[in-house]
Amino acid sequence: MSASPAPNRAPSEGETFAASRWTKGNLFFPTRIVVTPQRVSRVKPRMFGSSEESISISQVASVHISTGMIWSDIVIESSAGTDPITSHGHRKADAKRIRDLIETFQTGGSAR
Repeated sequence: MSASPAPNRAPSEGETFAASRWTKGNLFFPTRIVVTPQRVSRVKPRMFGSSEESISISQVASVHISTGMIWSDIVIESSAGTDPITSHGHRKADAKRIRDLIETFQTGGSAR
């Protein structure tokens, strides 16, 4: 079983990265990180609806990746002083791709 579905590669739509169901808090409703040219969002599905946090790409101050043996934790901090977006249980390659996408979109480059 794959830890994350194949990310959406359309630059205008961004990419979506799902946390592994094998990690704490993600068994039934895995957290998703969505990176678009406009914003970074953390979507946490619930039984009825979902909760979403987002930070504008231009206001992302830093991306911290903490890797374990298998999974990575991601902390995306905002320069606007709001709470950071945090997510755990992502594959290492996905965490690095999230960081690279944010850096690419901040410089105005193409995601490919």
